[in-house]
Amino acid sequence: MTILSVLWFFLIALLIAGYFVLDGFDLGVGVLYPFIAKDEQEQAIARRSIGPVWDGNEVWLLTAGGALFAAFPDAYATTFSGFYLAVMLVLFGLIVRAVSFEFWAADKRWRKVWNACFFLGSLLPALLLGVAVGNIYAGIPMDAAGNYIGVPLFGLITPFTLLTGLLGLAMFLSAGACWLALKAPLGSDLQQRAARLRLPLQVAALALFVVVSAYAHLAIQPAIGDGFYVGCVLFAVAYVASLLVAIGAEAKKASWLVPFLAQSVGAFSLTALLACSMFPNLVVASADSIGPNITLMSAGASELSLTCMTIILCIGLPLVLVYHVVIYRTFRGRVDAADLDH
Repeated sequence: MTILSVLWFFLIALLIAGYFVLDGFDLGVGVLYPFIAKDEQEQAIARRSIGPVWDGNEVWLLTAGGALFAAFPDAYATTFSGFYLAVMLVLFGLIVRAVSFEFWAADKRWRKVWNACFFLGSLLPALLLGVAVGNIYAGIPMDAAGNYIGVPLFGLITPFTLLTGLLGLAMFLSAGACWLALKAPLGSDLQQRAARLRLPLQVAALALFVVVSAYAHLAIQPAIGDGFYVGCVLFAVAYVASLLVAIGAEAKKASWLVPFLAQSVGAFSLTALLACSMFPNLVVASADSIGPNITLMSAGASELSLTCMTIILCIGLPLVLVYHVVIYRTFRGRVDAADLDH
């Protein structure tokens, strides 16, 4: 284990956290879309609220995958080959979702089809990403070479991974409701519906977190190791506190921005908690595996590769952050009727 391998472990976790926070709310909007937008104008508002930012948000997931490939190729090979069908379903969902954005406005006769594609393309990643994370945490069957030897897709579905998938979905949904309440025209029916959904969704996410944590502590954690125990405690407290702040802000009707920011802090804290509890493991081997866990020590790339990646990161990451600041500042404020003409 080297300083650079540890650095890239947490940098990849940071990239995943960025995706969870940023693409989380627009995936949530997509899943809520058929239930919360009652007519074409409300559908247009929901789409417009995420239209300028959704493609930039997805860059964080692509960058995380590329960083995993370059920094820890063995872990990349095991996860992407073992979860091949699940990965393809996620990519299919993201592609269908992107296509629905382009065709919804241009092809009015097929709008029901594009609405269904938008919903399905948002639901698949929102659910399957949590299931995949649950498998990496709980452990997957591997042979001595580190290859996945379980049943494709259906072998990845267990009670624990379903719970982690539902937890991720609940976080996406609550983030989507917070975003719509923040961006839809103030006082509109769409904005009021979104505001009413925030509280039950955040309570559901908090309850699922308690269940998943108890399940992991009693049945999963002994197979993993200690990780960063203090970091786990701190980020667990931060997650619970952020959702409690969001719930309190909703109960007091104090601000439209505070629940969204608190929800984002909760999403970041949840990802950081996962990283601290996994360290130094990248992929955990299940009890029936022939091979050992894939760790920083066994899967890290060469020092030269990690050094080159670090230099590229120092150049590229500030540019990405500036891009996001410019985009979110340019399209700040609520969506109004004039925006729907563009």
